[in-house]
Amino acid sequence: MSTRLFTDQPGLFPFPYLLAEMLVAGMLCAAVGLVVGYIALRLRGIFLALATIAFVEIIRVSALNLVDLTGGAPGIAAIPQPFSTQFGYMLIAFPLLVGAMLFTYRIEHIRVGRAFTALREDELAASALGINPMRYKVLAFVMGGILAGLAGAVSAHLFNTWNPSYGTFDSSILMLAYVLVGGSRTYLGPVVGGLALTLLPEALRAAAGIDGLPKWLAEFIQNSRLIIFGVLIALSAIFFPEGIITPELIKRRRAPKMPDELPSQPINAPTVPDPQESLSRQ
Repeated sequence: MSTRLFTDQPGLFPFPYLLAEMLVAGMLCAAVGLVVGYIALRLRGIFLALATIAFVEIIRVSALNLVDLTGGAPGIAAIPQPFSTQFGYMLIAFPLLVGAMLFTYRIEHIRVGRAFTALREDELAASALGINPMRYKVLAFVMGGILAGLAGAVSAHLFNTWNPSYGTFDSSILMLAYVLVGGSRTYLGPVVGGLALTLLPEALRAAAGIDGLPKWLAEFIQNSRLIIFGVLIALSAIFFPEGIITPELIKRRRAPKMPDELPSQPINAPTVPDPQESLSRQ
């Protein structure tokens, strides 16, 4: 929209137009999620995974061939900037993150969230309880599409360009790794996983430039940081199968601390006389 409809705006891209783009992107992604959900969610297991991969490839190849709309392989360049510095994007990215977390937290504690949990634990048992699996799965697709559309509209301006390589299967695997490493059972898990896996390659790159390291070690870290990145993901899946952030961890942090030893009776409570002692005194 910014390169097609709002080309006559001098200076910075107007912030209300950015919000309009986010709204349109969220609606379009919700519609795609609705269509893909009704088609793909009729499958199960590996067939569902293959169907979603196929839809990703269909969209990528379509973007490559629709040159007049998407720019083809080079993509869309010179997307206008709504902020003068990259830090200005925090004004929209941080509220978006907090809003998504609050939305997810609220979903977990209402009827829809309980239905999601039941389907995750045992779909057959949830169906026996009257939960419609197709309905709630499609709803999850739609809500995920809305959040992805909102974030994608902002990222296009941040990177100043867009091309079909941003939506490849590799990107999907990376997003899945955020969830697996951070934990899929809490609203904090994917956020922690995303932060950790985003900072990890940069930390390895910085470690390769430390003075005093042997040359072979620095070259290994620099050239093999993606391999190290994959090994660390595999190790986290082994040692943290439910992710770094689990519901038990949050409950443990919220639970009140109990004293080690409790008195057998309250200090100010009246004592009960012993009948045997009373008879001996008489």
